[in-house]
Amino acid sequence: MSDKSVTEQIARRRYHGLYLSRQCPELVELSRELLGLHCWFHRNVAFSALIRGADISGWKSALTKTWLYRGTLHGVAYDELPRLLSLHRGESWLRRFYSERMITEIADEVLRCMEDGITSRAEMRKIFAYKYEPKVVEAMFSPWGGIFVHLAGLGKVAFKDMTSRNFDLIDAEPAETAADVLPDLLRRYLKAYGPATLDDAAWFFGFWRDDKKNLQNLPLDEYGRFELDGRAYYHCGEPDGLGDIPALTLLSGFDPVIVSYTERSAVLPSEYKSRVILKSGICLPTVAVDGKVAGLWNIKNGEPVVEFFGKQPKRTEESALDLVDGIRQGIAGRL
Repeated sequence: MSDKSVTEQIARRRYHGLYLSRQCPELVELSRELLGLHCWFHRNVAFSALIRGADISGWKSALTKTWLYRGTLHGVAYDELPRLLSLHRGESWLRRFYSERMITEIADEVLRCMEDGITSRAEMRKIFAYKYEPKVVEAMFSPWGGIFVHLAGLGKVAFKDMTSRNFDLIDAEPAETAADVLPDLLRRYLKAYGPATLDDAAWFFGFWRDDKKNLQNLPLDEYGRFELDGRAYYHCGEPDGLGDIPALTLLSGFDPVIVSYTERSAVLPSEYKSRVILKSGICLPTVAVDGKVAGLWNIKNGEPVVEFFGKQPKRTEESALDLVDGIRQGIAGRL
């Protein structure tokens, strides 16, 4: 098989696995299949679901918003949390700067506050300001998560719902080790995201260099593989009903087909990367033509907006606006 044919096969299989060339009508099932839906901005979950054909009725409470791999927020099925959290059980960046004793002390106090009905980060900052130094309070109650990321990793805290900034107590403590869950999670990753390299999987799951070896030591003979540019791309065999890549596709902000791989040029041409992925790390909603990003889309002041990076046929521009307008109608009154 030529390199061009392999590249086409990889692209078609990814579009299939990520529900970009077929539909998944049920939101929670979509989240299970994709191992969570990226939601640094909560509306991207609604965008991603509608693009993939899912019904978003009741979406704010259908999924649980919490921090997962790479320290990013995802919307996940609640019963998946113990297993997904087991991948990095007990890890916390706070340990680089603070003692285990201090982290445990503050975490326990936070849980007591929540048991008393205090669920706002802002309220807790005021309470803890009386006892701890300002730099400690700033770190523990940082807008990036702080102590709540730590507690979320222990399966004790999550956001109240997909759009809330406040927190709830939960009971989803990870009970397995990374070694226990990794074989199954890799299989699920390759089913949805494959063909993918082990570096892709390591990036997706947030593994550092030493952790990558755990992937290399897994039995890989059960997977199919493509060879391209000296790299092995693993997949879970022949998918049913593999379709063609649509001529026009909307992609959500932080869409899985863009952010889940180390090499993105197959979908995101290098000349457009800085216009799609900002210096802040934000990945904007995009329009793909024949599987390659060719512009941006959004809903501004209640109206669909499309900006192509280069000239496109009028029919393509009109079709893109129609697709965005469909998303606009789908989210009306639901965000």
